[in-house]
Amino acid sequence: MKIFSEFRKFAMRGNVIDLAVGVVIGGAFGKIVSSFVSDILMPPIGLLMGGTDISGLKIILKDKIVENEKVISQAVTLNYGNFIQATVDFLIIAFFIFMFVKLLNSIHSKEKPAPLAPPEPSKEVQLLTEIRDLLKNGQGRN
Repeated sequence: MKIFSEFRKFAMRGNVIDLAVGVVIGGAFGKIVSSFVSDILMPPIGLLMGGTDISGLKIILKDKIVENEKVISQAVTLNYGNFIQATVDFLIIAFFIFMFVKLLNSIHSKEKPAPLAPPEPSKEVQLLTEIRDLLKNGQGRN
């Protein structure tokens, strides 16, 4: 039972819950960005490239083998179009995360109060400092 109570204590810490919320929101944001890239951004780019669906771009390394209308082995392909689309997804997500962290840092830096000036030394400390300086300069000797 002790291990369960330790786990509950660990899981209920603020940082762990914040991380869990961040992962869930990040996953949802990733789906939105993937949809944006594949459904909105890439079709015009494909149109500019002659009406090509970018995600379908591939290099066939080995054709599929078909005998009597039955597929014996599938084709071997390099799907570089999917890689391009995933790279664009990543760049957009990375940019938004960078901007979000930059925003948080600017908000956090504004929240910090200015450092307080050191307090004035007491009269006794000022007097002792003057005596020390006089003795150091040799003026306190007759």
